[in-house]
Amino acid sequence: MKNRKKLKLGAVLEGVGWNYMGWRHPEMPADASENIDHYVKQAEIAETAKFDTLFLIDVSHVGPGNIPHYLSFFEGVSLMSALSMATKNIGLSATIASSYGDPYTAARQILSLDKISKGRASLNLITSNPGGLVNFSRGHLSKNDLYPMQKEFMEIVLGLWDTYEDDAFIRDKASGVFLDPNKMHTLNYRGNYFSVDGPLSISRSAQGRPVLFTAGTSSNMMENAAKYTDAALIHNDSLAEIVEMATELKKRVALEGRSPEDFIVAVLENPIVGRTEKEAEEKFRELEILMPHYRIPKPRFFGSAEKVADKVQEWYEAGAMDLFLVKQEYPTGLQDFADLVVPILQDRGIFRTEYESNTLRGNLELPIPESKYARL
Repeated sequence: MKNRKKLKLGAVLEGVGWNYMGWRHPEMPADASENIDHYVKQAEIAETAKFDTLFLIDVSHVGPGNIPHYLSFFEGVSLMSALSMATKNIGLSATIASSYGDPYTAARQILSLDKISKGRASLNLITSNPGGLVNFSRGHLSKNDLYPMQKEFMEIVLGLWDTYEDDAFIRDKASGVFLDPNKMHTLNYRGNYFSVDGPLSISRSAQGRPVLFTAGTSSNMMENAAKYTDAALIHNDSLAEIVEMATELKKRVALEGRSPEDFIVAVLENPIVGRTEKEAEEKFRELEILMPHYRIPKPRFFGSAEKVADKVQEWYEAGAMDLFLVKQEYPTGLQDFADLVVPILQDRGIFRTEYESNTLRGNLELPIPESKYARL
């Protein structure tokens, strides 16, 4: 544990919550999922508690059976751009589906967010549900296309983010030289799904390029993550299974000639925390009463602040995660975790008391990636 990075924390922003009844709670604005003031408040809570990043999960295939949050909520890059103006240190992680999106547009959006926020952006690039393909004129594709398409998308995005070398822009008014054209590079990518010439119309950021996440549990996800991403969000049924998956993922990163210490494994959980076990039980019961005929399982991270902190520490020390993403079940779940659990983790020396950097890479302790053209 001596050389282990400190625990990282992220706040998942999901408006009225990820269940069917949270919007009915007296402390939850019924329109929270499309209420910018609510999101600003959540961002402030997370940044005050020194969280590493805000994290937005996205879906593009909805129907009346979805949870209320997904029925009407903001597009991710737009929301994160707005929150960048209300925050200073915390990261801004938006999700885009490679199955639906356009790689040139995504590269430009996220790098623009990175520049607007002065180096705090990340892209969670997922494959998503095949059912949504028809919304993006891709109904002719199948599930078998999703990971090969994601591979191409990742290669294009990373290539476009290296369009300019760090010192490409001279901007010398006296000489009239704005750009060194030899340090501007086209991509000329040709794949089975995408063809992109480049270059991208925006320079590298304070953190080099945005942090790249992906998410999933499959071997295909691990293969793409190990080759291309800085981080991966994983899930499984037990601690032992998650540790096994995290270990396998970092092993694959090493086999790609990359440093496992510079790769972030994230897990996402929905803690319900009280000052005591009884208080946590009361909060859970409040949710159940709002929808008596619908039962939600108790979260894995449940109970008194000490109990939840113990479990977070256990998972962290077992190697299950580097980044713990807090998903809000109870309406004050993020505030409760920030007020009750974070101070315990800080007292134990597991989590920071102050930000180390103004960039997301700096706070995640990830190196700034060198442009692939820097040594040519």
